[in-house]
Amino acid sequence: MGYPRVYDYAAGKQSWGAFGLPREGTSVPERSAGDVAHRDVPTCLLADRLADVQQRVHAAGWDTCVVVNDERVVLGRLGREALASEADVAVEEAMSPGPATVRPSIGADALLERMRERKLTSYVVTTPDGKLVGLARQADLE
Repeated sequence: MGYPRVYDYAAGKQSWGAFGLPREGTSVPERSAGDVAHRDVPTCLLADRLADVQQRVHAAGWDTCVVVNDERVVLGRLGREALASEADVAVEEAMSPGPATVRPSIGADALLERMRERKLTSYVVTTPDGKLVGLARQADLE
């Protein structure tokens, strides 16, 4: 028929967008969380030593680290306080479990409004099955 790609996705348009898959049309936001999410945000595993993670995160110029499992499902987050700690512990003991997340399809303006309401400077972006997409920063949305 001449179509370059054909998709058969039974879950629906919302699910499609929530997984960060390409969208088009008049109701699609100009920019979304998936568009601005930093995919290079540092990650670590539960069993990693905090001191090792701190060194790696600071060397990369970040002040946060997303805790994931082997499938990149988000389990927690190490913020500034944890990354400044001198405790000799595993990441699991230092992390904040279950951070708030958004889907890649949320519009950038809506995400910025949510950040301002909750006084947050960043949001973890995940797919509906909890896999890390990246980190959206307020500064990139403004």
